Amino acid sequence: MHPITDDESGGSVSQPPSAAPRAPGHHLRVWGDALAAVVAGVAVMFAVAALGLWAAGAGDLPDGAFPAVVAATVVAAVGGSVRLSGDAGFLADTAAGLAVVPLSVTLAGAVVIAVLFLRPLRHRAVASGTELLGRVARTAVLWLLALLVVSLTARHTFRIDLGDAGLGDLGDLGDIGDALGISPSVGFRAAVLPTLGFGLLWLLVLLAVATAVSRRTPLPSRLLRFQEPVRPAAFAMLALLLGYVVLGLLAGVVVLCTRGHPAETAAVLLLGLPNLAWLALGVGLGGAWDARVPGSLGLPMPKALAAVARGADGKGGVVDISSLAERDGRAWLLVVLAAVALLAAGFLMAVRSSARTRPWQHAVQLAAALAVTLLVAGILTRISARFGLSLLGLGDLAGFGGEVSLRPRWWTLLGFGMLWGLVAGFLGSLLARRVRRRGDVTEVADEGGR
Repeated sequence: MHPITDDESGGSVSQPPSAAPRAPGHHLRVWGDALAAVVAGVAVMFAVAALGLWAAGAGDLPDGAFPAVVAATVVAAVGGSVRLSGDAGFLADTAAGLAVVPLSVTLAGAVVIAVLFLRPLRHRAVASGTELLGRVARTAVLWLLALLVVSLTARHTFRIDLGDAGLGDLGDLGDIGDALGISPSVGFRAAVLPTLGFGLLWLLVLLAVATAVSRRTPLPSRLLRFQEPVRPAAFAMLALLLGYVVLGLLAGVVVLCTRGHPAETAAVLLLGLPNLAWLALGVGLGGAWDARVPGSLGLPMPKALAAVARGADGKGGVVDISSLAERDGRAWLLVVLAAVALLAAGFLMAVRSSARTRPWQHAVQLAAALAVTLLVAGILTRISARFGLSLLGLGDLAGFGGEVSLRPRWWTLLGFGMLWGLVAGFLGSLLARRVRRRGDVTEVADEGGR
């Protein structure tokens, strides 16, 4: 029973549970919950990143660079900034840049942190805004401390042999470099302040999405009015994204067991599975990406995608359903898969919504949710990597190391996404009418007769 107090009108009202005195060890227990979520999340990200990099061959890196590379991968996975630098003395220039998110590492850490953050709240009927903010603040403080340690670990410098065949045939540049004793180097280091800023933003967005999606997590009274229009759509989009990852994982396991290069395939699954899965979702919905992948990435990728990204002249191309289908007719299955998956998402959203919601409202909600989802997926799947060398003015900085890029065409991606969302939301609402709970239908009928 909650304590009873007299209100101004002389009646009695019950105080909310948040007003009751806390147990002596409550604050310590909350700090323990936050610590468990942060430690487990970071540990899982390190494990997935280490396994993926080891499968990709990074375990053979010289000078004990492997732990630093793993830490840099974790930094990139949470939106942090990893800066590349080069040094070849006063006679040579190097240029390098890297922007890529290993989404397998990101997803693994996000799932663990979200589950452990929500776990203490799952049996609660209500929760005050102060309590939720307190839990978020404690988790954020510990997260920033952990991220600071990871950022300080993510730094290393490599020496480059100009005669190394791995850089290609440098010809006269290699001879000149040997004669002058020039040994270029390239290194990486996490930018601490940007990493802490973007890492904090990543955590706050993660916790907000997790709280919005979970039906068992209570919301403060001021946010209850957003529960009905937000939670079903958010859950449907999460199910859509995770469903594509699961399908990609199944396809990857089949490829790993039936074709060559098992280690490289495992590296792709452990580092970039959502990158490919969500790219497939966008392409299936009619989206397009500008891509450039000169030569080989060193890791396996679908042949049609590699051919389009390389282009006929090596300058890249546009990755969309038509360009992929020109090289492999099975690419049209991506459209079928997207249609079925999105219709299922619309049905799921409608089933979890109130029966009072009309089909056109479901259509608008799914269109808006899908547009936001594709915006986030497009940002996360972008790739930009560049390395080059110029010695005594000879050579092109972008030529020797090459450039890898993948950038979405926003208007195409978001425009088709909203159109698909409108159709799937409307049809999903019509399909869900037959499986709605009888109580909801009766409630609508009662409201209509008043």
